[in-house]
Amino acid sequence: MTKFLKVMALATLLVSSAIAAEYTIKVTHVVSPNTPKGMGADFFAKRVGELTGGKVEVVVFPNSQLYGDGEEMKALKLGNAHIAMPSFSKFTSIVPEMQLFDLPFIFRDKDHLYKVLDGEVGQVLKDKVTAKGFVALDYWDAGFKHLSSNKKAILTPQDAEGQKFRIMSSHVLEAQFKAIGANPQVLPFSEVYSALQQGVVDGAENPLSNFYTKKFNEVQTDLTLSDHGYLGYLVIMSESFWKKFPNDLKPMVLQAMKEATVYERKLAAQDDEEMLTKLKEYAKTSGNLKIHTLTAEQKAVWQKAMEAIYPQFYKVIGEDLIKKVQAVK
Repeated sequence: MTKFLKVMALATLLVSSAIAAEYTIKVTHVVSPNTPKGMGADFFAKRVGELTGGKVEVVVFPNSQLYGDGEEMKALKLGNAHIAMPSFSKFTSIVPEMQLFDLPFIFRDKDHLYKVLDGEVGQVLKDKVTAKGFVALDYWDAGFKHLSSNKKAILTPQDAEGQKFRIMSSHVLEAQFKAIGANPQVLPFSEVYSALQQGVVDGAENPLSNFYTKKFNEVQTDLTLSDHGYLGYLVIMSESFWKKFPNDLKPMVLQAMKEATVYERKLAAQDDEEMLTKLKEYAKTSGNLKIHTLTAEQKAVWQKAMEAIYPQFYKVIGEDLIKKVQAVK
């Protein structure tokens, strides 16, 4: 969509909103409306309308209709959009401590993850983001990451030695793969399929939703359910917009966000189960993919190998912050 058409579409929506509502909140995101993140945004819009009795209308722009990945935070700073939910990696340049989320095996399971996100450590990180000129609202789920390869089954760290793995731009992820003798390669997500297909890289790490919807199962022979890393989003609001927003309506918006967070996390968990079912069916019918589950002993070996990188990031992330996460029961 051209910039002109985007502006026209926005103007049309805002005019129609203004007729029915006193205030409008513009939400921008980069994914499809039928993803957990997309449905979470739509649920938030619905609940804001209900809780405010129609005084506030939330207009959601999915699929990068207004701003692409990497443009959203600037748009919020300028007040051109009001709410976005960027991935954690988008914050590390302004809040280096957010690299905490890239540390392998930092979260034992989902219960531990949510206790961290919704507890002291999660609040500390939200406060740091808020101090940079945003209003940090809540954490949404993308899912735990798993290892895949077209070379061989990856059951031990030694199996990954010498293999080339695609990573997002991250010093932590780079160190993670180097720790097991693998070769990390930074590539845009849009290029991963072709890179795997052409052998530019041998493997990758992804949540099941990315692995299935982007058809990586077609270009990988082995998938290991490793749960070694986590991908998530931080929902943020424009500081300038929030300061001008009526105080009597703020609690309703925050309540809607709280409910949307519960809803999005539930959808993400359901989506994970559905993707695994579909991948198992594909593996069974095609014979082109093998899915491996690590034993407790195998996972312990991986954890020991990858946790060795933690001290490298004590200064950047904060040793105290890392140890607080590990201490959460």
